[in-house]
Amino acid sequence: MNLEGKVAIVTGGAMGNGLGIVKVFLKEGVKVAILDYAEELEGTVRSLGENVISFKVDIRDRNNVDEAIDKIYEKWGNIDILVNNAGVCRLKPFEKMEDELRDFHFDININGTWNVTKATLKYMEKGSIINLSSVTGPMVADPGEVAYATTKAAILGFTKSLAAELAERNIRVNAIMPGYILTPMVEKMAKETEPNNPNSVIDSIAKAIPMKRMGNIEEIGDLAAFLASDRSSYITGQGIVIDGASTLPETNTMGTK
Repeated sequence: MNLEGKVAIVTGGAMGNGLGIVKVFLKEGVKVAILDYAEELEGTVRSLGENVISFKVDIRDRNNVDEAIDKIYEKWGNIDILVNNAGVCRLKPFEKMEDELRDFHFDININGTWNVTKATLKYMEKGSIINLSSVTGPMVADPGEVAYATTKAAILGFTKSLAAELAERNIRVNAIMPGYILTPMVEKMAKETEPNNPNSVIDSIAKAIPMKRMGNIEEIGDLAAFLASDRSSYITGQGIVIDGASTLPETNTMGTK
């Protein structure tokens, strides 16, 4: 991918899709700074070896974000790649959802992405911004996902509009739209849906996907590496679906529309 020596920021890189992206970037020779607030952060960084640093950051806090990104620039210089991966999902019916839980989704998934992007752009002369949207919201949705789906649809709009603004600066902005990837977030959703047998939920989802499996986090990383590289130099403002064809079937498993 010719990414050797590039500098990347990955939010939410301690686990899940973010960790898959970090692993692939490191394999491609990228220097990676992880911004995360998870307890797993320290252990993850120890396991990854060289060319990775971390900052315990609450991306809702602009001052916290600015301080971390300033330090990344001081250490490595201009930032070439930003991956806005950090996000949350809590299932709850719309009519029972408290404003606090709604705002929790909005503050992290939307405002956090906004904060990190704004702080990073002053250190990005050209490069690639990659936002993690989802097929949930822009394309599909299930009950209980209103807050999450709203934020992920917003991220796609954010991506397109920002791409139009930054095109003349040779900064490309794209979104990755995963379907079901086997991450801690999906495992948590399975436990919330069926506490006594979460594996049955995961198995049922996998069987309904045309490729008969969930994706893995390194496959998200491979797509991020492509979008970060010059091999995608004429792609901007796009949402790229990676879902094993889960959104493709015209009929559902019962054979009806």
